[in-house]
Amino acid sequence: MKEIIAVIRMNKVGPTKKALVEAGVAGFTALKAIGRGKVVENIEIIADRKKQLLAKTNPEDPKAEQVATEFLDGRGLFPCRMFTILAHDEQVQTIVQAIIKVNKTQHNVGDGKIFILPLLDAVRVRTNEHGDAAI
Repeated sequence: MKEIIAVIRMNKVGPTKKALVEAGVAGFTALKAIGRGKVVENIEIIADRKKQLLAKTNPEDPKAEQVATEFLDGRGLFPCRMFTILAHDEQVQTIVQAIIKVNKTQHNVGDGKIFILPLLDAVRVRTNEHGDAAI
């Protein structure tokens, strides 16, 4: 058994839920989170992404450039979603690929992370089933 933790962009929640259901995931938990990933050091990627972010904001908003800059230089924490999925070992690659497929963008930054951890046990409260039977 494995636990899959996926941290994704807020605007990818709907497509991710749909992809998980289509991949045969029995259930999952989604939590609101704030955080940030690795700071991008490539100046060209930063400038291009900043331009894209500012194009989507209100030009009258005096804080838009500050928010975009803080997002890209590592000072800010930003809203995201964290999905937790329990899976049988043979399902892991299918689930991971489904998450990647709907969350990968062409922005070269900020598409999220997926963590796969061993799971020692699971218990279904209603029936007291343990292990794979509880998933």
